[in-house]
Parts: sequence; C-alpha cells; structure tokens
Amino acid sequence: MVYYNPKEWFSSIFKINRADTVRELFPLILAVSAYAGVVTYLLTDVWELPDNSILKKVSFIHQTIGFVFSLLLAFRINSAYDRWWEGRKIWGSLVNNSRNFAIKLKHLVSEQDMDFFKFAIPFYARSLKNHLRDEYVPEEQQYIVIDPKKHVPNQIASAMVERVYNLNRAQVINPEQLFSITSEITSFTDNCGACERIKKTPIPFSYNVFIKKFIFTYIMTLPFTWAFELKYLIVPIIGFVLFVFASIEILAEEIEDPFGRDANDLPLEGICDTIRKNIEEL
Repeated sequence: MVYYNPKEWFSSIFKINRADTVRELFPLILAVSAYAGVVTYLLTDVWELPDNSILKKVSFIHQTIGFVFSLLLAFRINSAYDRWWEGRKIWGSLVNNSRNFAIKLKHLVSEQDMDFFKFAIPFYARSLKNHLRDEYVPEEQQYIVIDPKKHVPNQIASAMVERVYNLNRAQVINPEQLFSITSEITSFTDNCGACERIKKTPIPFSYNVFIKKFIFTYIMTLPFTWAFELKYLIVPIIGFVLFVFASIEILAEEIEDPFGRDANDLPLEGICDTIRKNIEEL
C-alpha cells in the first residue's frame, strides 16, 4: 500500500509512482492518439466530407450516452472501493479480536500455555495473509504441525480451539470463562470466511467485459465526432480522455481484490506485524 500525506496534493500532481496508471497506459495512449490523428487526416484532408455527411451527426450519440457512461463508471469504482473497505474492516476486526483474545487468556492460563497462544495468534494472521494470496510460506512450526496441502488457517484455528478445550477439561478454564472467550475463538474463522467471500466472488464477468467494450467503443468513435471542429488538437485530447476512463477501470480492477501485492492493496504485512507486536507486549 502507498502511504502518503493527503494534504500535500500539489506535489502528488507531478509525481509518478508505482501506483500511477500512466505507466501502464502510456503505450495505449500513444497508439490511440496516433489512431485519432490518422482518422482526422482522412476525414478533413483526404475525404473532405460535406457538411451534411452522416459522420458529422455521430456526436449526438455520444451526447446521449455520455451521462449514462459516467454513471456506469461511478458505480464501477464505488463497488470496487466497497470491497476494498470491507476487506479493511475485516482485518481491523481480526486485530481487535486477537488483542481481546490475548488479554483474556493472559489472566486465565499459565505462562507456558500463553507461549502457545503468543505463537499461534500472529501465526494465524500471517497464514491468512498467505492463504488469500494463494501462497504457502514455510515457518518454524514450534507448537502446530501444518499440512500445506490443506486449509492452513483452519488448521491453526483448530489447534487453538483444541488447546482451549483441553484447558477447560483440565479445569484451568471454567465453563463461564470458556463462554467469555468463545466469540474471539470463532471470530478467526469468521474473518477468514469473509475475506474468502471477497476474493472468490469477483465482479460478474459479463459486467466486467461490458465496461471494457463500452470504453473501447466510446474512445474509438470519438475522433469521428470531434475531428471536424478540433482538427489535429484532437490527438492529445483523445489520449487524455482515454487516460481518464481507462484509469478508472484499472483502479477498480486493482482494489476489488484488496489482499494482493498491488500498490493500492491493503497493507497486510503491516497489520500482521501489528498483531505480533501487540500479542508480545501483552
């Protein structure tokens, strides 16, 4: 995730960082701008179309669908941001539940048992991060034996539940105390399931493809509407319009799965480190 000062907006205008869409779109902007120049040359210098040409009426189509197009793109970026923000809330819940679980256990179990949870709770967060990225990172398995071919976060959650139930059977934790930590125990799997729901339920395919086709068609037909009035000034203008519309789609694609390694994804490494530090402090 890119950290920045939102008050320093002037310097952000002229700075191109890894998250900027200019880098990704620059070759396409050059190609479409060249296409607009060729179309303008053909329409104005070669064919010399009369004023009653039907091509000069295409602008009415763009005026009609322009407002609908803007609403469609606004809905696209808003729906993607909702997924990003929901992912951040889920990981915020994981941080809080990890703290609460550790605080309660600190006053219930022995130091030896607490060493297990001091290892397991941050281990769960790191494993969930890797699970959402379809990765498996081997770690020293001091207390828990992991089978990488199975669901790793579930194995860690199961080990923590087993440890708590064993303490209950050994009468270290009485039934009332077990009930008080039940919500924190179940929250680990709940958070995992919520993250998997976001990751495994992308924007519907037809909707995603329609947006791309709409942008492509809209941009490729613009030279036929503006060439007669703007002449060759249309070349940079078409490139800028493409940059605006395509950037919205690229940003939406990037943040709709917020658990990866893109520049605008959630800072999962930092969150996992926060959980580890908080548990060690307790």
